[in-house]
Amino acid sequence: MRNLKVTISYRGTNYHGFQRQSNAVTVQETLEKHLSKVLNEPVTITGCSRTDTGVHANMFCFNVKTESRISNLGFCRGVNGELPDDISILSCEDVPLDFHARFDCVGKEYIYKIHNSESKNPFAPDLMFHYRRSLDLDAVREASQYFVGTHDFASFCADCTNVSTTVRTIYSLKIEKDGDSVIMLVKGNGFLYNMIRIIAGTLLDVSEKRFSPSDMPVILEAKDRLKAGRTAMAHGLYLNRVFYSEEELLADI
Repeated sequence: MRNLKVTISYRGTNYHGFQRQSNAVTVQETLEKHLSKVLNEPVTITGCSRTDTGVHANMFCFNVKTESRISNLGFCRGVNGELPDDISILSCEDVPLDFHARFDCVGKEYIYKIHNSESKNPFAPDLMFHYRRSLDLDAVREASQYFVGTHDFASFCADCTNVSTTVRTIYSLKIEKDGDSVIMLVKGNGFLYNMIRIIAGTLLDVSEKRFSPSDMPVILEAKDRLKAGRTAMAHGLYLNRVFYSEEELLADI
C-alpha cells in the first residue's frame, strides 16, 4: 500500500465545490473517476479542505492510498491526460501511510481577486469579482489589520454549527493593488465557513462607508453574523497555498 500526496489546481466555475455530493458535479467526484481509471482500482481521495461552488484553487492538496506501482511522474502524466482542462495535477509524492491531507495541514493562504473598474473584464468574468465603485484603499487597509491575530471570528462565519471553536489565527492580511486589479491575501491557521468572503464583503462595506475601520473590533466582539457585512461573491476566491510545516507557514510573515 502506498499513500500519495498530490497537489492540484482547478478552476471552480463548473463545479459545486470540492467535496463529493449526490446531486451535483464536484472536483472530488471528477478526480476519483479519472484516478480510478489510471490506477486501475477504485479509490477515494482525502482533500485538505472544502471549497464552495465557484471557488478556485491555485494549490489544493489531497492524499490517496493505492496498491498501484505507477511512478509519480507517470501518475501526473496519466491523470492529467484524463482530466478536463479545468483541473491540473501539479505534483505527486509518496508520503507515510498516516499522512492526512486535512488533519496534517497547519495553515492555508487564500486570495480574493477584485476587478475594480467601471468596465467589466471580458477575460475573467468568473475569475474576479467585478466591483465598479471607487475603492477607498486606505480605509480598507486600516480595517483589514484588525483581523490579524487570534480572535473569535463567529461574526464572520455563515454556519458555525459544525465546529468546536470559532477562534482562529490570521497571521497576515495584505491588500495589493495593480491597475484595476485588487488582491486580498490572507494567511491563517484555519478558516470558518465563508469567513474569507465575509471579511472581503465587510471590507468593501468599509470602502462604501457603511462601516468605519474602527468598527471591526466591535463586530468581532459581537460574535454575531448579522453584525458583519455582506458575503462577497464566490468566484473571486482562491485557495492559494496549503502548508504542512510551521516553518513554511511563517516563512514570509
